[in-house]
Amino acid sequence: MGIVPGGDLIAQAPDAARLGNPSFVWRSGQERRLAIIERYIPLAGKRVLDLGCGLGEYVRGFARQGAEAFGCDVAQSRLAEARRRGSGDRLAGAAGEFLPYRSGSFDVVVLNEVIEHVSDDRATMREVGRVLAPGGIAVLYAPNRLYPFETHGIYLGKRYIFGNIPLVNWLPNILRNRLVPHARAYTARGLERVCAASGLRIVDHSYVYPGFDNIAARVPLVAGLLRAGCYRAEDSASLRRFGLSHLLVLQRDEAPATAPTQEGTTA
Repeated sequence: MGIVPGGDLIAQAPDAARLGNPSFVWRSGQERRLAIIERYIPLAGKRVLDLGCGLGEYVRGFARQGAEAFGCDVAQSRLAEARRRGSGDRLAGAAGEFLPYRSGSFDVVVLNEVIEHVSDDRATMREVGRVLAPGGIAVLYAPNRLYPFETHGIYLGKRYIFGNIPLVNWLPNILRNRLVPHARAYTARGLERVCAASGLRIVDHSYVYPGFDNIAARVPLVAGLLRAGCYRAEDSASLRRFGLSHLLVLQRDEAPATAPTQEGTTA
């Protein structure tokens, strides 16, 4: 499945639209997402790939947790900045559909708001399944179609408007895809169908609300109230479905035990 129609616009789009905005700094929202990942698998001593690593904030975050952290991204300019910021030399320029790693290389693969930007999301998930070791975990954060704001901006004709635009994700596909040809947003079933291409088993499918870090920088009290209400909503079966992002955790099953051979037996 490719990006939704609008190829000419995407080719000319700024990186913020075409690839999404990377994490520029490490704040409460990033720290919280890292803590959520560690609920499922402690990272210390693990080989961890940040697929779509951007400026390397999560690569460095994983390393601080004791992981052997790797990153890949299609944007060489972002990789150069990641290296400048101290992400090390385990960074590779690569698309998600063609990962330059051997099969079974990683214990953990993380896609943090990345799957919506790749050219082929199913092919990317097949690669995720390939590079995971038996027993390995994949963690995806991906845009939720039920979240009441579109966070990737919209196109009005050829004009790109960046920001959080209300109610766009609730429009029928034919209208949403005209406004947002540069990024997908997923329903729960739609994301699970894409991830089925990986051959991985779903361990958990939940949702996360925003970190409200920009609001916290200006009005801490308001951000605190928003966080308290929204993080409580994550525990509600009816309210969590409207969170900012899907949280999907998948696992590659352990290799089946080898059946005993009959060599050496007599008829």
